Amino acid sequence: MALNRIVSALTAGKLRIAVVGLLVVAAAVGGAFALGVVGVPSVAAVNNSFGDVTNETTVVETDLVVSNPNPIGVGLDGVSIDYTVSMNDVEMASGGREGVSVASGNSSIAFETDLENDAIPPWWTSHVENDERTTVAIDATVTSDLLGRSANLTRTRQVETDLIGAFTSDETRPVNADAPLVDDPVLYVNETRGRWGTVSEEETPIEMEFDAYNPNLEPYVVSEIGYDVTMNGVEMGSGSTDEEYVIPSYGSETVELSAALRNERLDEWWVTHLNESVNGHQVSDLRIEFYAVVELPSGEELTVPLDALTYEETVETDIFDEGLDRGEGSDTGDSTDAEGSDDGENTSDGGSTSADDNTTDDGDSGDDSGDDGGLLPLAADR
Repeated sequence: MALNRIVSALTAGKLRIAVVGLLVVAAAVGGAFALGVVGVPSVAAVNNSFGDVTNETTVVETDLVVSNPNPIGVGLDGVSIDYTVSMNDVEMASGGREGVSVASGNSSIAFETDLENDAIPPWWTSHVENDERTTVAIDATVTSDLLGRSANLTRTRQVETDLIGAFTSDETRPVNADAPLVDDPVLYVNETRGRWGTVSEEETPIEMEFDAYNPNLEPYVVSEIGYDVTMNGVEMGSGSTDEEYVIPSYGSETVELSAALRNERLDEWWVTHLNESVNGHQVSDLRIEFYAVVELPSGEELTVPLDALTYEETVETDIFDEGLDRGEGSDTGDSTDAEGSDDGENTSDGGSTSADDNTTDDGDSGDDSGDDGGLLPLAADR
């Protein structure tokens, strides 16, 4: 009996020592967090790619690297991640993870977010209204439930396009009727001009002008000019003028035409844009075809395809590129994001900004050593 009491006492003593030891460790770790000795996990890098695309949604696959500056991962199981992609303040995709366990050093966390394709028309409207410029923003936040604090990484990039710039041309192009007893060319188009009109929720108009010259002895009447617009074969719009133009003999007249793109078809175009991928670049072929109804001096009307005026533009995008610049930044606590500039390196109390992709890091500590998911400008090949 005496021996049993001794064993029991020793066992109880060991348990008390173990409990006290755990409490001391917990207090030390908690105190270190409270004093800022142990850092808050931060976002080190974000890599994106497109996954499956349907008529309704586009999957954005994200590989987010979380940097834990602490020597151990104890007590960091309560980590949550929030992630948002927006274009001109139009939220395109958002999501995140909760209850993430972060080990010491860098941890790669994969997750998916859905981009709703019906967000494409409002983004497109903002893009055209902003002179074909888009600010793409990626915002990632890591929150530690244990500390009640978070670290934020915001990256922005300017995206520019020039879809109709090449339509403006002073190239002289003949218009041939290719009809019996008609001398070709019936007209010349000496100059074309194009610009975006006033965008609405329903349509995006392209305001066009043609300077037409009549090289013949008799005046010609152009009673109608029609158009068909496609992008990757998707019918974006069609229509015709409702005004009659008289082109005098050896004279010129400016013909005006408004070609409207139907915004409701943009999400369908978006699917083809992602699916038509070449070497990792998404590709779109914009095509505008024209025809004219010309009334001859005899009174006969001819529908003339304006093949010489057919406008084609290939647009390539590399929206989520990998392997962009890798610069180091600093995290400075729960400060407000500061927007950077593309014309140089700018470091302030709010974080660090790289020249290429306006980066702001907010958090306690960590390395900004990854790329920004590569939102590269849209490039138009003419």
